Amino acid sequence: MNLYAVAAIYKFEMARTRRTWLQSIVSPVISTSLYFVVFGAAIGSRISTIEGVSYGAFIVPGLMMLMLLTQSVTNAAIGIYFPRFAGTIYEILSAPASAIEIVLGYVGAAATKSIVLGLIILATSALFVPLRIAHPAWMLAFLVLTAVSFSLFGFILGIWADGFDKLQVVPLLIITPLTFLGGTFYSTSLLPPFWRTVTLFNPLVYLISGFRWSFFELADVNVGLSAAVVLLFLVVCLIIVYWIFKTGYRLKT
Repeated sequence: MNLYAVAAIYKFEMARTRRTWLQSIVSPVISTSLYFVVFGAAIGSRISTIEGVSYGAFIVPGLMMLMLLTQSVTNAAIGIYFPRFAGTIYEILSAPASAIEIVLGYVGAAATKSIVLGLIILATSALFVPLRIAHPAWMLAFLVLTAVSFSLFGFILGIWADGFDKLQVVPLLIITPLTFLGGTFYSTSLLPPFWRTVTLFNPLVYLISGFRWSFFELADVNVGLSAAVVLLFLVVCLIIVYWIFKTGYRLKT
């Protein structure tokens, strides 16, 4: 394992975050704060509690997951897309660094940014609502697994995209709507039976449900199933990344 190569890529990506801290850190935190103001104050005043949890606290895991998913995908996608766009990807591929080391550097940096941002949002949310975390270890496990899985997905997206517009298609038109429909601001148990069955085909329901369970021990689906979905998505992304480097898909052409 060439740890110097991993560290070089990782440090470069983290340095890019420090240069763009307004967009990378401040902007998501402000956006989350606005969600608390709008949904917590406007809707929360009409909904006192959901299954014994105040509405303001209930939406915290969903908001964290919303930011975690979008930021993981975006950071990883941009991180690998720009070397392809600028042509410096060939220098990386010709360097004494294996595919595993390249992925560790880019995905590790993107996941680190997302985890740090998630913890900042958690601290920020504590300023608005009283929070309790029933299972801190499970909360961190879901946080890390989700960040790594969707950073891998973002890495795949950054290799697949052949233009800046495609980098935004998946986060804005797929992930964000699925997150909103996955129980970010409500419990799927409140839906009519037909629509609740439909939501079970939304994979993000399992992520949000498992993450919320780690806070309040409330879950729309079985926690073990939530963990299995995250691990399955991680394995699928690893297989796709392996195929990309084995075939050189959009890396060597």
